[in-house]
Amino acid sequence: MSRDSVRSHTRFAEKLGLPFLLLSDAEGKVATLYGVLKEKVRYGKPSVGIERSTFVIDRDGVVRKAYRNVKVDGHAEKVLDFVRTNLT
Repeated sequence: MSRDSVRSHTRFAEKLGLPFLLLSDAEGKVATLYGVLKEKVRYGKPSVGIERSTFVIDRDGVVRKAYRNVKVDGHAEKVLDFVRTNLT
């Protein structure tokens, strides 16, 4: 999920041939609820952006794990390990 538009997500998914839907939070409502909107400096100017985060949510809608300020390398494996160990 990102603040990009549905149209932007559709083009991106088609370009990469993604076999799943991308969710749009263009108004930032979900990002606000999850506390991931953060002040940043972009090109020397202050702005508000999304802190790269992953939330593992179980079948009952309970957030079981939150990963904040995520680094891409190795992250997917870490999340999958958590899911396999705790949610199967």
